[in-house]
Amino acid sequence: MASYNISEWQALMRRAQAGDAAAYRVLLEALRPWLVAYFRRRLMGSDGEDLVQMTLLSLHEKRHTYDPGSPFLPWISAVARHKLIDFVRKSGRHVHVELNEELGLEDGMQPDLAARDVAVLLAQLPKDQARIIKLHKLDGLSVEEVAGQTGKSASAVKVTVHRGLKKLQSLVGIKGGVNE
Repeated sequence: MASYNISEWQALMRRAQAGDAAAYRVLLEALRPWLVAYFRRRLMGSDGEDLVQMTLLSLHEKRHTYDPGSPFLPWISAVARHKLIDFVRKSGRHVHVELNEELGLEDGMQPDLAARDVAVLLAQLPKDQARIIKLHKLDGLSVEEVAGQTGKSASAVKVTVHRGLKKLQSLVGIKGGVNE
C-alpha cells in the first residue's frame, strides 16, 4: 500500500485557501498518485486519468467549500466519489465496488469511512434484505449458513442477495448486471 501524508494535504489545502499558490501546486501534485490509485481500483481501462483531471478541476472549482477545520481526506474522497458516479452515470460503464470494510485501504481511505458508506447504502434496503446481504457479503457466510440463520431457503437467499445488489447498484448509478 502506498503511503500518503494526509495531514500534509490538509495543511497544504489550508495554505492554498489563504492564497499560497505554491502550496496549491504541491497539493495538486501530491493528490495525483492517490487519485490514480482511487480510480484504478474502481475502473478497468484508461479512464482513470480523465477522472483524475476532472477531480482536480472540481477541487479547483470547489476549494472554497472546504472547511479548514474539518479533515481533508473525507472531503477530497467525496469529490472523487462524485466524479466517479457522474462518469458512471454518463457512460453506462460498470464499476467494481466491494461491499466490505476493507474498501479504500489501498487508496488511503479509512475503513470507517467505507463502513459508513456501506451502512448508508444498506439502510436504504428493506431490513431483511440488508441483513441477508450483510451476512453473506460482509460477514462471509455461505448461502446455506445464511439460510440457516434466517429461516429462508438457499434459493431465496440467492434471489434476495441478487436483487439487493442490483438495487444498491442503481442507488450509486451503476447500470447493468450484478457481479456476485
